[in-house]
Amino acid sequence: MNAAIVCLIGLSVFALGYRFYARHLSRRVLAIRDDEPVPSRECADGVDYVPTRRHVLFGHHYASIAGAAPIIGPAIAVVWGWVPALVWIVLGTVFMGAVHDFSTLVMSMRHKGQSVGTIIADVIGPRTRILFLLVIFFLVMLVIAVFAQAIAGLFIQQPGAVIPVNFQIGVALLIGYICYRRGTGFLWPSLAALVLLYAMIAVGARFPLSLSALPLVGESVNVMPSWLPERTVVVGAVSEEIAWVVLLLAYTFVASVLPVWVLLQPRDYINGHQLLVGLALMIAGIMVAQPSIVAPAFSAAPEDAPSWFPFLFVTIACGAISGFHGLVSSGTTSKQIARATDARAIGYGGMLGEGTLALLATLAVAAGLATTAESWGAHYHSFETAAAEGVGYFVQGAATFIESLGLGSEPAQILVTILVVSFAATSLDTGVRIQRYILHELGSIYRIRPLENRYVASLIAVAFPLLLVLAGQASELWPLFGTSNQLLAGLSLTVVSVWLYRSRLPWIYAAAPMVVVIAVALTAMVVNLADYVASANYALAVIGSLILALQVWVLVEGAVVIRRAGQPGGSAR
Repeated sequence: MNAAIVCLIGLSVFALGYRFYARHLSRRVLAIRDDEPVPSRECADGVDYVPTRRHVLFGHHYASIAGAAPIIGPAIAVVWGWVPALVWIVLGTVFMGAVHDFSTLVMSMRHKGQSVGTIIADVIGPRTRILFLLVIFFLVMLVIAVFAQAIAGLFIQQPGAVIPVNFQIGVALLIGYICYRRGTGFLWPSLAALVLLYAMIAVGARFPLSLSALPLVGESVNVMPSWLPERTVVVGAVSEEIAWVVLLLAYTFVASVLPVWVLLQPRDYINGHQLLVGLALMIAGIMVAQPSIVAPAFSAAPEDAPSWFPFLFVTIACGAISGFHGLVSSGTTSKQIARATDARAIGYGGMLGEGTLALLATLAVAAGLATTAESWGAHYHSFETAAAEGVGYFVQGAATFIESLGLGSEPAQILVTILVVSFAATSLDTGVRIQRYILHELGSIYRIRPLENRYVASLIAVAFPLLLVLAGQASELWPLFGTSNQLLAGLSLTVVSVWLYRSRLPWIYAAAPMVVVIAVALTAMVVNLADYVASANYALAVIGSLILALQVWVLVEGAVVIRRAGQPGGSAR
């Protein structure tokens, strides 16, 4: 099968979804008006509530949601065949994921930019607010841990990407100062920064940086308790992976406490351009190379792989529907949206962009990684290998597409690595900032004053993922992350459904995907927990059990509210 044809079909479905379905949701379901008030103007504070131009905010939102997850998930899920993976990505994005992101953004916008975890107290009940906040806390902890490990692995595999990525951070700080203190626009400075970033690829290739030469970085010796999985924790030294994770989390701590205009917005705007350029290069490369898909359309997965149902759907989490996106929509984006009608392009359109990335990730590992079915099978001979090497496979496959445009192999791989790292780092920053909000809310509820301090809250936000990285493995964290992520999406859609129901708006558009996602994710979570207990992985078993119990409790509370509201003389409260 020609990958170019498959790519065009997928992109066409996305375009039709935005043209017709998103417009229907905007006009008939969510009833958005251009003149309705927005939180960025009503609650403007210059730190979190900042009216932002649509194209700038789209860059921030897009970069925040388009992390490593829409790459890792498809790169693993192709073991079950590229056809089911792409069908789930395309249809899931149009009818579920984009609906989730769009509706949570609008709902938060109409609740003064509050997070879904806070809104649930008004929509369902005060008790569910604490439950939901705890669910979010555990999920964001997994997000931070998984993405930190992914970036660390890429820095180890492609040390030539270290200098360009860090160069981008410095330039973003400069642009943030110039644009907000001097009143200049974002566009031209960010385009200049993008050109300089690509120029730094040559510098990175000439001077690759590795932490392995540092005095405290060495071979790993396990010193964790016997009841925890074997991990790279050492006496007198740490592994290079752990060293990178520590540095990344230290950076995200600093980034999360800065005002959004200092680093978050300018870097995300640069990343927005970078992502669009990267996607354009990959699409152009596919059209020029016309590669054949050598991966099987439907595959009998390796023996160590779980059943395709339900794990195909939760493995491709962010590439089709993601609860983390609802946290971004209601946690940061809703506080910056300048006009209500911008929500369609940012919420629905942003998810279509992520679906496009997941589409290209699938084609990269299915058509770009190898030229024959035999050589492809050598890469995907086991599920464990796919889980551990998926990001690297994407880098190789996507670089192959870009090479067809005339770029050399090493620069192409560094370019793709920078693309992945930049967006995973953006998700890290956003995740830690969201975790700070969550801890602040919990602190205000229980009157724990230290949690209301942004520095203390941010420190806690990075400390727990670090402990999780020390205690687990990426291949073990990913199934729990994917399952928890989809369960959170189901819970967010539950809140949206109840909100629409109480607002006398068509609620079936949120309720239908809610039922599907929750049914699949609950099944996957039960299987995950059984596997954790069987393998004596009690740390993840406890975390998964807590997430499952909290989410089931929220679902029961939501069902009770809907039942009461449907009774004669009933009230939703």
